[in-house]
Amino acid sequence: MAKDGDDEKMSGSTPNVFVSYASPDGAIAETACEALEKAGVTCWIAPRDVTPGAFYGDEIVHAIDAAKAMVLILSQNAATSPHVLREVERAASKRHAVISLRIDQAPLPAGLEYLLNTSQWLDASSGDAARALPKLVSAVQVAIQTPTVTQTGIPTTRAPAPVVSAWSRKRRALVVASVVSLALVGLAADRLWLASRRSPPPASAPAAPASAPAPVAPTIPEKSIAVLPFADMSEKHDQEYFADGMAEEIIDLLARAPDLRVPARTSSFYFKGKSTKVPDIAHELGVAHVLEGSIRRAGNQIRVTAQLVRADNGFHLWSQTYDRDLQDVFKVQDDIANAVVQALQITLMGGPLTRQKGGTQNLEAYQLYLRAGGEYLLNSKTALEAAHKSLQQAIKLDPNFALAWARLAFTTYELAEVRALPETEGFERSRQQAQHALQLSPELADAHFVLGYIHRTYDWDWSAAQEEARRALALDPTHINALRLAGQVSATLGHYDDADRWLRAALVRDPLNTYVHWALAATLYRAGRFADAEAAYRKLIELAPSFVWTREYLARTLLAEGKPEAALAMAQQESNEGDRLDILPIVLQAVGRQVEADEALKTLITKFADSDAYDVAMNYAYRNDHDLALQWLERAYKQKDIGFIEIVGEPLFKNLENDPRYKVFLRKMNLPE
Repeated sequence: MAKDGDDEKMSGSTPNVFVSYASPDGAIAETACEALEKAGVTCWIAPRDVTPGAFYGDEIVHAIDAAKAMVLILSQNAATSPHVLREVERAASKRHAVISLRIDQAPLPAGLEYLLNTSQWLDASSGDAARALPKLVSAVQVAIQTPTVTQTGIPTTRAPAPVVSAWSRKRRALVVASVVSLALVGLAADRLWLASRRSPPPASAPAAPASAPAPVAPTIPEKSIAVLPFADMSEKHDQEYFADGMAEEIIDLLARAPDLRVPARTSSFYFKGKSTKVPDIAHELGVAHVLEGSIRRAGNQIRVTAQLVRADNGFHLWSQTYDRDLQDVFKVQDDIANAVVQALQITLMGGPLTRQKGGTQNLEAYQLYLRAGGEYLLNSKTALEAAHKSLQQAIKLDPNFALAWARLAFTTYELAEVRALPETEGFERSRQQAQHALQLSPELADAHFVLGYIHRTYDWDWSAAQEEARRALALDPTHINALRLAGQVSATLGHYDDADRWLRAALVRDPLNTYVHWALAATLYRAGRFADAEAAYRKLIELAPSFVWTREYLARTLLAEGKPEAALAMAQQESNEGDRLDILPIVLQAVGRQVEADEALKTLITKFADSDAYDVAMNYAYRNDHDLALQWLERAYKQKDIGFIEIVGEPLFKNLENDPRYKVFLRKMNLPE
C-alpha cells in the first residue's frame, strides 16, 4: 500500500498490475501489493484505489484495462467468487498475463482453470505466502516488461498471450457463461463471511504528483435507466402515494433484469419536487435513459402515461398511454416495465420479468402498503406510527400479504429504535412479524434483512446477523438494505475492507441512498480513514441536511483529524440535544474549556443516563478515567444500548485498549479486542 513519502499516489497513476482477490484474502493481497510496490511495480487494488463516490464496477473495469498484468490471489474463496471470475475473464480478454499466487489446494471450476495459465501459478498453499513473494515480484517484472508488437508494429511492454482461435474464443465464452451462471448462486456469500485479518487501511494516501493523469470518469452503461417519481395529475392531487408506488413497482420489476442498471427508489426519488433537469439527473445517477410518467385517477378508472427518454439528447425512444380499470393497475406496471426492456433491447435471462413474491391482488391492501412506504421513509415518530397503522389495515384486508408483514416488521423495528415503543417489546414484536412474513413467503429477502438487523442491534448475535444477510442476498443480490446490513455487520466486527465493498456495492445500485452514505462514513471513521470519513459525512449533509447524528459524528471525525475547534463548531450545530450532549463535553475538553466540559457532562448524565449510558462511558474513556468508563459500559450493557454496534474501532475508546478489564468486556460481547 502507498504510504506517506512514497513517490507517487498509486491510485492516481496508470497501474502496472491489477490485484484480484476475494475476501477474506485481503491481508495476503495487500501484502503482495506492498511487496510489488516496494519493487517499483505500481498496483491497483480495491477498495484502496476506488475513487470515492464512483461506480465500483466501472472503476474495476477501467483499472483492469489500464493494467499490464493481473495478480490473482488464488484460493477457494476466489474460485467461488463471481467477481473474481469476471475480473480474470476481463483480463484474459485484454490479453493480459495473469500471475496466480495459489494459497490453498482447493479445486477450481473448469471455467476459471481454463482462463488461467497454469505455468504462471506460484504455490504458497503451505500457508507461508511471504516466502513466495520474491518469486511473485520476479514473475510480474518479467510479465510487464516482455515486449509484444501491436497492430501498428510499435513494441509495447506487455506480457505475451497465446493466440486464441475463433473456436477457442467461442469455447471460452461458453465455459465462462456456464461458470458465471453457477457462481451467481454464491454472490451473496462472496467476500464477507470468513473473518478477515486485514489491518485497517491507512488514514489517507499521499497526494498525486503534478504529472499524474486525472482519473478516468466512469463510463455510463448504455443499458441503464432511472425511473423518476410519476406525477399525480388527478383532479384533487390526492394520489401522490399511488403515483410513487407505480414508479417503485416498475423499479422493482426492472431491477430484476440482469443486464440493466437501475438506481433504486431512494436515489431516483431524491429529485422529487426539485427543478433538476433530466440530463443532470441522469449524470448524477450514472444512467443513459430516464423513464418519466404520470397518473390520473377518476373513480375506478386510471390513466397512466409513460415515456422513455434518452438523457444526452432528450430523444423520446418510446411513449405510451394506458386507460384501464383500476383493478388492472398491476398489469399496467408489467406492461410498462416490459416495454422499457424491449425499447432498450435487453435480452432477459430466465424468462420474462417477474414480480417479487409475497404480494397481493387486493387493490385496497396494496394502496395502504404504498401509503405506508411513503410514510415510513420519513423516519419520524409520527410518520412511523402512521405507516404502522396503514400496514395493520393492509394485513387485515389480506392476511397473506407477506410483503406488508415484512414492511410492518421493519416499521416496528424503527419504532423501537427511536424509542416510540419499549425496546424489548418492540424488537421482539418485530421479530415475530418478520418470522410470520417468512412463513407466508419463505423466499422473502425483506424479512431476512429485518431479522438480521434485530440480531445485530438488539441481540448482539453477530453470526446470526451475518446469516440473515447471507440469506437475503442469496434471494436478491441487489437488495439495498441487505447489502447495507452486510456492510454494517462487517464494520461492527472490524472487517472494514469487507464493509467498504458491500456498502459501495449498495451505492452502485442506489448512489444517493442517505442511509448507505451514513453507514459508509461511519465505517471509514472507525477504520481510521478520517479524511475520507469527513468527505463522506459532508456529502451526507449535502444530500440530507437534517439527517440525524451526522453533525455529532462529523465532530468526532474532525477531532480525530486534530481539528478540535472545527469539531466544537460542528458539535454545536447538532440540533438534537441528546446527540449534541453526547459529544459536547469531549470537544469542549479538547479545546481547553474544562469547566464547561464538566458542566456539559453533568447535564448529559442528569438528562440522559437511562438512554445514553454508552456515550457517558465514551466521555469518561476520553478523560482516561477507566473505572468510571467501565462502570458506565456495564450500565449500558444492562440497558442493551445500541451504541455497542460501533464500539470496535471507535477512537474515543482508545484510552481503554490496554486495560485488561476492557478486553474482558469486549470478549463478553463476542467482539474482537
